[in-house]
Amino acid sequence: MNAQTIPAADKAQPGKNMKTVAKTLKGRWNAPLAGYLFIAPWLLGFLILQLWPIIQSFYLSFTEFSLLEPARWIGLKNYQDISQDRLFFNSLKVTFLYVITSVPLKLLAALLVAMLLNRNIRGISFYRTIIYLPSLIGGSLAVAVLWRNIFGLNGFINHLVILVGIAPKNWIGTPSTALGTLVLLTAWQFGSSMIIFLAGLKQIPGELYEAASVDGATPFRKFIRITLPMLSPVILFNLIMGIINAFQMFTSAFVVTNGGPVNSTEMFALYLYNKAFGSLQMGYASALAWILLVIIGIATAINFIASKYWVFYETETEGRK
Repeated sequence: MNAQTIPAADKAQPGKNMKTVAKTLKGRWNAPLAGYLFIAPWLLGFLILQLWPIIQSFYLSFTEFSLLEPARWIGLKNYQDISQDRLFFNSLKVTFLYVITSVPLKLLAALLVAMLLNRNIRGISFYRTIIYLPSLIGGSLAVAVLWRNIFGLNGFINHLVILVGIAPKNWIGTPSTALGTLVLLTAWQFGSSMIIFLAGLKQIPGELYEAASVDGATPFRKFIRITLPMLSPVILFNLIMGIINAFQMFTSAFVVTNGGPVNSTEMFALYLYNKAFGSLQMGYASALAWILLVIIGIATAINFIASKYWVFYETETEGRK
């Protein structure tokens, strides 16, 4: 508040003017205070249940801590031991292999199904709901147990291969195929990515496809020249979210294969869990968690840096004009 905003009558009464200023300042304070009170439950939950554990885990990564005894400071020893841990590098290799196979497969399935559902046909809402349902229950323990039974020695898949004359196989118990069953389970849960792709497809102007049809463009050329460029920001979002989720994959590996056989499906998160709650090496597990955070951060940064070469934003062309 400056002198120009104070009425002339108030200038002649300094006491009244000070009361007005105080009242104004009080009102300005009360407004954000009410907002902070409304978000207080979430804010307290974030500070106590998220931020404090993050800070504590960073400290514990430099200690030897077993939950049964007080933490003992050991400096960088956990990180030095990790650099010489064969199982750590095996879990890293398995996780990277899982990420580079499951994420593209899941995005491809989501995009193809989204394009099929992006049509004005009778009952399309029903079809979208039915296809999305597996993603609602896909991450549950029950589905993981069901998946283990489907690919077991006496499971549904072996009944199918017997019908076509192929010998049955223990898909989960064989190192060469166990990881593939987890990749298929992840690809089957494409519903969330599909919904996001479908929303992106709805935003593409139909005039672009009409103009391309007039020019004689084939459906494949329309997909390459129109759909993919216009959908590239959505692809980037789904790609980053898929990579982050894939690096943290735990439930399927724990329930379906429990890291076996011969550690062929021991994901990074599962290895971290075994160190924390199996061996009670909480300090070691905290160091693993921070390494995972760094890996995810680097992967995300690489995707953002590379996105400038293939992601198309409409505002960029408007700025050039």
